Amino acid sequence: MLKLFTQTGWRFLWLSLLVLVADQYTKFLILENIELYQAIQILPFFNLTHVYNYGAAFSFLHDAGGWQRWFLTVIAFLVSGLVLWWLKQTSKEQMILPVAFSLIIGGAIGNAYDRLVHGYVIDFLVLYYQNWYWPAFNVADSAICLGAVLLIVDMFKNKEEKHG
Repeated sequence: MLKLFTQTGWRFLWLSLLVLVADQYTKFLILENIELYQAIQILPFFNLTHVYNYGAAFSFLHDAGGWQRWFLTVIAFLVSGLVLWWLKQTSKEQMILPVAFSLIIGGAIGNAYDRLVHGYVIDFLVLYYQNWYWPAFNVADSAICLGAVLLIVDMFKNKEEKHG
């Protein structure tokens, strides 16, 4: 069993836990300190704004009537299980891929936890320029996006190594 946590990508599961804890702690701080829909300007292009997302990315399915809560939660756990299995398949020599997988797992579980406990995902990070606003997001979303970027980086890195 120890070999799984030293010789495979599972050695990075601490990163999933770190993402989950950071995500839930920041959401707790938002719930305790910022009223719903209250916006606090941090920089001229960045606010902390307490909002709820009943859907998925960019509020997809937010007005679907409630079934999306359970559907998205099941999808998050299924994807996390699959990614956890892929993470186990990675070798000790790989670095980028298991980090990417671990970030994705931590983010997916963080948002799934919100859906289970609250019925929605707590978002609070808002980027904007003049009247153009990027949809609100959170630490879990950021980890998932960073994980996706690292998957692309790993794909190109491995492609170059195979052809190089």
